[in-house]
Amino acid sequence: MATRVKSSNKKTSGSKTTMDHDQIREWAEARGGVPACVRGTGGKGDTGVLRLDFPDGPEPSLQEISWDEWFEKFDENGLALLYQEKTAAGKLSRFNKIVSRETASGKGASSKRAPKTRAGGSSA
Repeated sequence: MATRVKSSNKKTSGSKTTMDHDQIREWAEARGGVPACVRGTGGKGDTGVLRLDFPDGPEPSLQEISWDEWFEKFDENGLALLYQEKTAAGKLSRFNKIVSRETASGKGASSKRAPKTRAGGSSA
């Protein structure tokens, strides 16, 4: 049985991020989505790159897999789902992106900045 991870529901520019299995499944199924992987990206016993496939597909490069298999790979790789509930026009959105949990928590972004210099390269 897959471990369920609580959602952070972190909002980012109209998007949310979650790791909660039930929330991901409900979001995808409400839009006709199914769990899938990209054909040819996994090795022996490896699911490969995860995706969600929607009814206007199926994408020829995607292969439907079970939710159990999808969530096993999702948790094994420390992933999170960045998604949007509605478009700017208020319609149901299918925007989603699978990201690392580190990126989702903001720890993946570099805080290093280039040193400030004055125009002309002089220091005053």
